[in-house]
Amino acid sequence: MEITVKLFATLSGFLPPGAVNNQAPLQVPEDATPGHVIQRLNLPRERCHLVLVNGVYVQPSQLDRQVLKPGDALAMWPPVAGG
Repeated sequence: MEITVKLFATLSGFLPPGAVNNQAPLQVPEDATPGHVIQRLNLPRERCHLVLVNGVYVQPSQLDRQVLKPGDALAMWPPVAGG
């Protein structure tokens, strides 16, 4: 099935070739989870601080449990520091 993966800030370098505007379509198995996508794209898991599926926050404990659906948008940001 196809989902859209969106990676921001320092994670954007992990996007597959052909990505545009920090996002790319990605073919994943029917039982894929955000954790599966993190592993597939070789993302450092500890750098995937904020994870959203269709704009809804996914708690770290659910990264390997929440099954994605066709057409889902998976967005991830690294930790952000500010002052």
